[in-house]
Amino acid sequence: MNDALLKQYKKLGIDEDVVEFGEKILKELEPRFKRIDEIAEYNHLRVMEAFIRNKVDTECFNVTTGYGYDDYGRDTLEKVYADLFHGEDALVRPQITCGTHALALALFSNLRPGDELLSPVGKPYDTLESVIGIRDAVGSLKEYGISYSQVDLLPDGGFDFEGIKKAINEKTKLVTIQRSKGYATRPTLSVERIGELISFIRSVKKDVIVMVDNCYGEFVEEIEPLDVGANMMVGSLIKNLGGGLAPIGGYIVGDKKCIENAAYRLTSPGLGKEVGASLSVIKSFYQGLFFAPNVVASALKGAIFAANIYEKLGFSVHPNATEDRFDIIQAITFNDPKGLIAFCEGIQAGAPVDSYVKPEPSDMPGYESKVIMAAGAFNQGSSIELSADGPLREPYTAFFQGGITYQHAKQGILMSLQKMKEKGLVKL
Repeated sequence: MNDALLKQYKKLGIDEDVVEFGEKILKELEPRFKRIDEIAEYNHLRVMEAFIRNKVDTECFNVTTGYGYDDYGRDTLEKVYADLFHGEDALVRPQITCGTHALALALFSNLRPGDELLSPVGKPYDTLESVIGIRDAVGSLKEYGISYSQVDLLPDGGFDFEGIKKAINEKTKLVTIQRSKGYATRPTLSVERIGELISFIRSVKKDVIVMVDNCYGEFVEEIEPLDVGANMMVGSLIKNLGGGLAPIGGYIVGDKKCIENAAYRLTSPGLGKEVGASLSVIKSFYQGLFFAPNVVASALKGAIFAANIYEKLGFSVHPNATEDRFDIIQAITFNDPKGLIAFCEGIQAGAPVDSYVKPEPSDMPGYESKVIMAAGAFNQGSSIELSADGPLREPYTAFFQGGITYQHAKQGILMSLQKMKEKGLVKL
């Protein structure tokens, strides 16, 4: 590293030994980073193909208000999403507030009283517990007479095929598969493994609807869940597909009937996709999607860098330093609240926004435990931007993700290491 660059790191409060520790690790990662760049290029070309085929033009960026009738930009964007991800239709709207909302929308619109929802991959992400009714909440699926069944993964992370077969019954209407790990340390599911699970489920019950929670997984691989038989894939635009530019929004892509149901639930029976103005955010949706493959690549490089640093220092990391990646999340287990808090303080200190703020564990809507969150983001809660969070419960695991640029991801990780060093929690 040249002297000017090292001097700049020092200006940001990162010691020379921390920088040098990171540089030694980075030299070993060049072949893996090259493969990530190849996947990013492939997915960029796919995005370009969808833009060109659907004739995206400057008229798509016009602002619409009120009812949003005949919103050309909105309708074209949904064609781009459907084309890009090989779905029959898509719903991509700023009126979908977050990933949890998108998932709730897909579930409520495609389930009816008396139906049963099955998760064959264990407990879903914390915020979905209230949606389902695992944790009592006003307006949950449980309140509407929709039951829930769950089959945990085997100790080795494999699917419990026998348990899944027993769990599927005449009431099973929809199966939800969470691709990412959530607040757990189980393996993230590759699209290939999701396809194997879908094939098995369909061999037991052919007409079941399969929904994949695709949050944090888009553009990590060269294929997506609809390519292996899912009926719907669902996610947030302040994660991967928004490319760090979308200020709000969520998406559902898949079978026409599933999307139609979701549209009527989002707006109103009789209105569906016909209404919903794109306001002034539509250009950011297009531009964010255009940037997304490269942004995801930056976040992946940051996750791999973090895994290699903290594994070398003796911490348990999931995925480990050498495993293949199927989402952008890196889990680091500290087995001590001090480590979790110090790590998050470092990520916050390395942020471009609110770097002076000290994150503290607190109660958060939808979460059972107190949660510490570090995110100095341009868009509030954007987890494609450099961020980290974790519940204040054993084993005190931080879930690190994001980095719109690789340079920022690298800097943030080094700042987290700096804070750990200053508190005497690591020795380099």
